Amino acid sequence: MRRGPNTVPANKLSPEEKGQVIAVVNSAEFRDASPSKVVPRLADRGIYLASESTIYRILKAENLLGHRTNARPATHHRPEPYEASAPNQVWSWDITFLKTTVTGIFFYLYLIMDIYSRKIVGFEVHEKQTDKLSALLMERALEAEGIDGKELVLHSDNGGPMKGATMLATLQNLGVIPSFSRPSVSDDNPFSEALFKTAKYCPIFPATPLATVEAWRGWTGKFATWYNDTQLHSGIKFVTPSQRHRGEDIEILIRRAVVYENAKRINPARWSGKTRNWEMIKKVRLNPLREKQKTDTCYAA
Repeated sequence: MRRGPNTVPANKLSPEEKGQVIAVVNSAEFRDASPSKVVPRLADRGIYLASESTIYRILKAENLLGHRTNARPATHHRPEPYEASAPNQVWSWDITFLKTTVTGIFFYLYLIMDIYSRKIVGFEVHEKQTDKLSALLMERALEAEGIDGKELVLHSDNGGPMKGATMLATLQNLGVIPSFSRPSVSDDNPFSEALFKTAKYCPIFPATPLATVEAWRGWTGKFATWYNDTQLHSGIKFVTPSQRHRGEDIEILIRRAVVYENAKRINPARWSGKTRNWEMIKKVRLNPLREKQKTDTCYAA
């Protein structure tokens, strides 16, 4: 017998049978189980509702292939975007391990940086990671910068030293706004990740592990000085973090632009287009919403 395209299959489930399937798979007993497990369990009880493939089709059509319990799996939304247009508006921090001369034993480098200037504003090396040590570092960094912390955003990962009770209470007392990455998403904390990469691949990083916490503290002080005051940072138009933190980058970049414009005027044949862009980056954004990037804004993540 020939069947047309609109012929209803004789074995198609009725609306009542379909409803029974949906009710069973959504029941407390089966709502966490896939059709491949529901079908044999029912068969053991002498019950047949539909084939496994049919149940899959019904669940797909009803958008029920995912989690069917009332308690949905936890969803972790992208962190709130923040923007810095001057120093001491948004800080980022994290902890990384430092190898010792004993295999399996590490020290821990705490680093806080200002995302606008990229300046390291606080650093310490400890033998352990705790929220109490994090809180002390934060207080010392604010004191060193001469600010009270009110309205300052501090972004970090989700580790215990970042979200411990002592650290959170300290931030609240200081008026600091905490911001956290999604679990296991390093891109949510890009500035600190980049800083640690710079630290471990910089020219002055020890060729072999250091034996004591005091030795690592001495090295960290040297690194912070080199990073803040010597190296030209590519993310801020090749000025030092300290220069940008103090606002000196404005005049430096203006002078560079003048040099290039004069060079073009003297030898125009060497230039096929505009001179190098030495305009300062006016804004730095942490975890921005996806949008078209602008030339005066530095984006991360």
